[in-house]
Amino acid sequence: MKASAQTQAVRYVVVVAAVGVITMVDFRLHVNHTTVALMFLVAVLLASAYWGLRYAVVLALAATVAFNFFFLPPIKTFTIADPQNWVALFAFLVTALVASNLAERARREAERAKGRRREVERLYGLSQRLLASENVLELLDALPRYVQDTFSVGSVAVIAAGQPSIYRSSLDAVFDESVLRSTLLRGEPITEAGVSYVPLRLGMRTVGALGVAGDELSRETLDALGSLIGLAIERARALEALSKHRAEQEHERLRSALLDSVTHEFRTPLTSIKASVTTLLSAATLDDQGRRELLTVIDEEADHLNRLVGEAAEMAQLDAGMFQLDLQPHSIQDALQPALDDAKSSLENHPVEIVAAADLPDVRMDAQRIREVLMHLLENAGKYSPPGSPIKVTCEVNGDRLMVNVADRGPGIDSFEQSLIFEKFYRGHNQRYTAPGTGMGLAIVKVIVEAHGGTIGVVSQLGSGSVFSFSLPIDKNSRLANSPREPQ
Repeated sequence: MKASAQTQAVRYVVVVAAVGVITMVDFRLHVNHTTVALMFLVAVLLASAYWGLRYAVVLALAATVAFNFFFLPPIKTFTIADPQNWVALFAFLVTALVASNLAERARREAERAKGRRREVERLYGLSQRLLASENVLELLDALPRYVQDTFSVGSVAVIAAGQPSIYRSSLDAVFDESVLRSTLLRGEPITEAGVSYVPLRLGMRTVGALGVAGDELSRETLDALGSLIGLAIERARALEALSKHRAEQEHERLRSALLDSVTHEFRTPLTSIKASVTTLLSAATLDDQGRRELLTVIDEEADHLNRLVGEAAEMAQLDAGMFQLDLQPHSIQDALQPALDDAKSSLENHPVEIVAAADLPDVRMDAQRIREVLMHLLENAGKYSPPGSPIKVTCEVNGDRLMVNVADRGPGIDSFEQSLIFEKFYRGHNQRYTAPGTGMGLAIVKVIVEAHGGTIGVVSQLGSGSVFSFSLPIDKNSRLANSPREPQ
């Protein structure tokens, strides 16, 4: 950074004053010529190292004059009697100039090294900011501001291949669009009207162009900046393509899982219905009891089919957010008792224990939806637990939430599957072939609970059973009504 005119003048005064001080001290102390010359050389080196060559040259010339006038005989004259003194004076002047030039070179190299280090640090900081973006449009929109803030330049503009828009660091940033697009097409750097245009490269391929105005960055820095930004743009594009590919794979996986699950689940009741209808239509003679049993099978399996279709339709609505909750203050019993009736067929071989205090506060919920949640959890508990094993339902207050737990004595869920069982169509490896189901029940439960502002989770241990827990926010008015009052 260049010093101001006032600073330069002060430095010249200091240089001349330094020569005067050294001369006065050495003259009064009658120091020998060698010591005087060395002291002047040290002053010249210091001036060159810290201030630059121009000040060192002035100091060297002034020191040569003072050395001749005060220390070479005849003293206090500019005449030199001994020819050897001419050699000494010339040697001092040459030594001072050479030493000051070397010190200036060392100082410049040190400044260049510091500048390169600062640029590397800035490039590293910019790379960290660029790596945080995984969307191309978001990256291009923020990139000019990133460059402007990192390198303290006046304004920045960028354009990417395949993107018609030019992104600027500010609305008043003016760049020659034709030059910027020419840099993109030709892939060659251009400097015009104080603005540097550099291509954004990825290997031999140009993926964009960058314009920088308001500061003079080195060519090496501009090239590194172009490579870094080009790499960041291609990285964001690759991540977008990867995300799209993964989404397509997930869509295909879900579609296959849905078809497999629905096919299997629909085939079982259809087979029963078909067999029953075939028997009824055959010529075989059936008594009233046999005919009633077959009609009962048809009725139950038709209900089963209707429920499967209903779950699939409900899952689609929940995924699309096409549902509304009728949130009203309700007691949890308003949903629990009907849910026990809904899951009666799955619980008929299990004793069910309900632990719930009579003074539990109301919760804001859609009673029908929470009834559905409890029905799914109770059915799962009954379906996967061995016959005769108990199922326990507990309700308790935890802060501003009501916690509902459904515990069973089933085979348990492996730790790596506990976060997967709430995904659509996922069924445990050990249960998918031993118990009927579509894998939609827990996914429906999760969406409904979270729509109420609650949370759901599971704690399980292999061989010891599972505890499914969900929370619902307590109704504020109910909480105030149930809070203890101070005595009057």
